[in-house]
Amino acid sequence: MREAAFVKQNRDKWQQIDSQTQGNNIPAETLADNFIELTDDLSYARTFYPRSQTVRYLNQLTGRYFINIYKYRKRDKGRFWRFWKEELPGIMYEYRRDMLCALLFFLASILLGIFSLQQESDFANLVLDPYYVNMTLENIESGDPMAVYKDPHKEFMFFGIATNNIKVAFFAFIAGIFFSVGTVYILFANGVMLGVFQYFFYTKGLLATSAVTIWMHGTLEISAIVIAGGAGLILGNSLLFPGSYKRSTALLKATKAALKVIVGLVPVFIVAAFIESYLTRLTESPLYFKLIIIGLSALFIIWYFIYYPYLVNKRKNGTIAKN
Repeated sequence: MREAAFVKQNRDKWQQIDSQTQGNNIPAETLADNFIELTDDLSYARTFYPRSQTVRYLNQLTGRYFINIYKYRKRDKGRFWRFWKEELPGIMYEYRRDMLCALLFFLASILLGIFSLQQESDFANLVLDPYYVNMTLENIESGDPMAVYKDPHKEFMFFGIATNNIKVAFFAFIAGIFFSVGTVYILFANGVMLGVFQYFFYTKGLLATSAVTIWMHGTLEISAIVIAGGAGLILGNSLLFPGSYKRSTALLKATKAALKVIVGLVPVFIVAAFIESYLTRLTESPLYFKLIIIGLSALFIIWYFIYYPYLVNKRKNGTIAKN
């Protein structure tokens, strides 16, 4: 092929690639595809037109792309921090309505659990494990109602609690594939159990005692379960309300976002399990100690999962508007 024909055949492609080098955020896939195209064309030009302007032009263009690839690799090294600083908060803001719906479902089920136990005193045995109920009654009679948290095998307790909670969160997420019905059921079941559990202690005159103990770890644990429910609703609602997307496209987008939420909750569950295994057992500790842990946990949830996503979105939109 003559050089003029070669240039004419590829001119538009090179101009498009050249214009993309001016961008700061070129997707990795585009970088790779364009770099392969350029190196192929450069090899061909070097073979058939070794001292031409075409070779010099392609050399310069390929060099600029190589620099872009190097910059991308440097940016990608910070992906771990970028996930926590931008990606996860951005997802929480984008899908804030799904998170709100999960919270409302959960609160409604708590009220239903309380109401049901008020109407039927044996309802606790239906919802909670009868063995656990009997053990708690024995602990109350012995004067240590929170003895259930004093398992001597702290390490096994920590591992078991963390594993179980992460599993519940994953099920709450994956159950959303059934058009959100599965996720709503898991939120409903956990909410009813929590309502029954707390009202059960209320009937024994131990609401305050149980609350300040249970919510030491429960603030993080329960909040994370609700957020995991929100991730399940993200998944299910993408099938129910795909918007302008095809259902398959909407589902893929939602799955990626929801899975990132679940990954982001893993450290929260681990910290909650640590508190439950090593700190909740300290039932004789001062009230201020328990309230500090509860307050710090609540502050973290409110700041990182509610307020900080708002700041990230505001900063992002402000930057876009400025640009």
